[in-house]
Amino acid sequence: MKAIVYTKYGPPDVLALKEIEKPVPKDDEVLVKVRAASINAADWHLLSADVFLIRLMAGGLSKPKATRLGSDLAGQVEAAGKDVTQFKQGDDVFGWGHGAFADYMCAQEKTLARKPANLTFEQAAAVPVAGLTALQGLRDKGQVQPGQKVVIYGAGGGVGTFAVQIAKSCRAEVTAVCGSKNLDLASSVGADHVIDYTQEDFTRNGQKYDLILAVNGYHPIWEYRRALSPRGAYVMVGSSGNHILQAMLQAMLLGPLMSRMGTQKMGSMGITRINQADLIFMKELLEAGKIVPVIDRCYPLVETAAAFRYFGAGHTRGKVVITM
Repeated sequence: MKAIVYTKYGPPDVLALKEIEKPVPKDDEVLVKVRAASINAADWHLLSADVFLIRLMAGGLSKPKATRLGSDLAGQVEAAGKDVTQFKQGDDVFGWGHGAFADYMCAQEKTLARKPANLTFEQAAAVPVAGLTALQGLRDKGQVQPGQKVVIYGAGGGVGTFAVQIAKSCRAEVTAVCGSKNLDLASSVGADHVIDYTQEDFTRNGQKYDLILAVNGYHPIWEYRRALSPRGAYVMVGSSGNHILQAMLQAMLLGPLMSRMGTQKMGSMGITRINQADLIFMKELLEAGKIVPVIDRCYPLVETAAAFRYFGAGHTRGKVVITM
């Protein structure tokens, strides 16, 4: 089978399409014929190692221990391990695994769910990591409530477009903060208000918000605090460019301290937990039409390096998908 592999950190040019052995599922795994996969920020960081901590997470300081990329997937079950009870050959599924940029991959049963009936494979592949990140950031960490004023900073990207729609499904009043070219997109997915961050600093406009979900921002944590209501919450999901390590450290170290010193809650969302229950929850929202995946571009597997170059430029609207 064909798969995208990389043996050293670097730009997208280090990615190569190679013929490798077809995997065999373990007892609790499903072998999936991948129909589509999508790129996440984690894939970019694992490839480029632009944040040094990624080298530790990837298991190699000088080169990656794991040579496959891609985690989001949608496809059809080819075979199932002996302990798998929920899926059989021919079932359409979506979810998470290791090495999704390939013709086939193995995934644990607990990280898969039935593909939403109304979605294409490309749309379904756009959902898992970005959708669950938005869901868990808003619902679990942010504890979003109906009627709250919510800011989604970085509303035009993969996580951001899901976050706007999920917040609206929770009946929140949503302000989307994004660049000029994504204002129309943010409005189209349901934002009540849109702010162009190149023209206005939302932390200085005098408005107070109950929840700020920072998907791709650059403000120091104390500036976000200034825009919160007395019992508001700030949840750091990600940051832009070179600010990511600074934002992570501020959220992880200063956030708990600032929370103890006042009534506002400040902190990081942490790592997205890919689980079947939340995939099924998202499936229900998708089938009900409350959420629609936003796809910027689709690339064939052979053009994965080009897809990463486009993704790495930092101007994607929604998700970038790889098709098999």
